Amino acid sequence: MSNTTQPTTFSDLIQDLVSRVREQSGVTATTLQLKRYINTALEDFHLGGAEKFPWTERRSTITTHPRYSTGTLSATQGSATITGSGTAWNTANAHGQTNVRAGGKMTISGQQEVYTVATVTNDTSATLSPSYIGTTDTGLSYAYFEDEYSLAADFAKPLDQRSFDTGREIKLIGRQDFRRMYPRNRVPNTRIRHATLLDLPPSGDTVPIRKVQFAPPPSEAQIVPYSYVTRHLVTSALGVAAEQFSADTDEPLMPLRFRHAIVLHALYNWYRDRKDDVRSQEAKGEYEQLRMRILADLDIGQQRPRVTVRVQGSRENARRPWRGQTRRFDRGRFDEMGE
Repeated sequence: MSNTTQPTTFSDLIQDLVSRVREQSGVTATTLQLKRYINTALEDFHLGGAEKFPWTERRSTITTHPRYSTGTLSATQGSATITGSGTAWNTANAHGQTNVRAGGKMTISGQQEVYTVATVTNDTSATLSPSYIGTTDTGLSYAYFEDEYSLAADFAKPLDQRSFDTGREIKLIGRQDFRRMYPRNRVPNTRIRHATLLDLPPSGDTVPIRKVQFAPPPSEAQIVPYSYVTRHLVTSALGVAAEQFSADTDEPLMPLRFRHAIVLHALYNWYRDRKDDVRSQEAKGEYEQLRMRILADLDIGQQRPRVTVRVQGSRENARRPWRGQTRRFDRGRFDEMGE
């Protein structure tokens, strides 16, 4: 990094922090700690306000799955296996989605129970979870639908806390309210009214699975556009996005003119943890002032509080002073010389 330029890469940020704390460069243990402080400062800068930064905004879409009920099925009480007749469960529809997919929901013969499809073996064989509890029978009608959909891999949180889709038609509500309003959520509809976010356990790695659940479940294929805040705050020299710095050439997504804020916040943590002196508060104050200036610099076109005077009634009275029930001028009994 040049001595006269703004820090750009991960290596630049580390060197800037080294010069500020006056530590010897090249010491492995010190360098590792500095890297950790830089990564922590990057995350903390965006924590609680990432939706205010344009470089964290992303867009994506969800294509909902149409309701499927072609053919009939046979089910045995206590068994998880179901057998279809005239079904095409493992065949792709016009949207490239198999008609029945693992993780989808199914109701059988109009019963109240909602089963989850565990596996789809072929066009006529699948398994449910939990096992079928109804009476053993053949030729049963069924309805397959989906109400849970995967979100973008880098999804951190919705951009709008009140509405899920960019059309502002699907209201975003909390999980508890969602469960109270839709305890079974078993009747598909053409119009999706509400959505809630789900945090499911990891599968195959340590990354939690984030999904959105719709109610009522969509009964037809729809494209649901949504905006969100990304978890990826760093990009490599080859343009590969990541959550944190790792290589020396990695760069934060934030504009160049703001990147020294990362160093200031790392400096505050360093003085607080390593030195425990007043310089930590000085660095914190400088960082907080800079962050407020950054937010103000980005606040272009935003709505601000303002006072609006309601003058419509006064205008109407001024135009028509002698009309309406509330006249602008009214002669009383005294003016009329009445008793």
